[in-house]
Amino acid sequence: MPMPAPDFSWHFTPGNRFQEENGVAGTMSVTEAGELWLPTGRVVACDPFISLGHGEVEPFTAEVAPGRYRVECAVATLTRPDEEPSDTPHQRIAAARLVIEDTPPASWEIGLQAGQDLSELSEDEFFGYGVDAGTGCFYDASCDESFPECEGDEGPLWDAFDGEDAHLGPHTIVAPDTGHNLVAFSSGWGDGAYPTWVGRDASGGIVCFVTDFFVVPPEALA
Repeated sequence: MPMPAPDFSWHFTPGNRFQEENGVAGTMSVTEAGELWLPTGRVVACDPFISLGHGEVEPFTAEVAPGRYRVECAVATLTRPDEEPSDTPHQRIAAARLVIEDTPPASWEIGLQAGQDLSELSEDEFFGYGVDAGTGCFYDASCDESFPECEGDEGPLWDAFDGEDAHLGPHTIVAPDTGHNLVAFSSGWGDGAYPTWVGRDASGGIVCFVTDFFVVPPEALA
């Protein structure tokens, strides 16, 4: 069986706390990231510094109605035992959520791209996107060519994350010529591979997409 989805409502409940075996404690909060415009309703999730503008990332097969939808990030503020309060706390984005409907999901499924087959996954495996620049994002598939100035180590995407207080995100980048936008955020502990889950209501309608960055330990959700 592929990896099961965790209870993401836990991630997005401010004040929830977890503790690692090494004593590091995490306290959850939620940061609003603004609205994402989906002109076609075909959602892409990827590392924008690596994949944006190359046309190589397939959208998820789960599509939604075109529109503007809220994006928010679950943020873990981490402290060590006996650590004094700081004006610059250690924070990591634990999960990013694209909200389609304000309805609790009744079921979860792994986000699939064309040609991916769940039967190919062994126990605790998942399909996800690779991160090599410590960043993830959501955008509409039709917007991929709208950000040529974001490719490489310059442009508005680079500028958004450049700065001591800006590395976490989330940041919304808008293409001035088209109005297309993307929402980008740091990816938990950094590089790796991360799954995006599709939440559905009791009637099968899509209510959200959530990318999990594996910051919250599984035992906190048990």
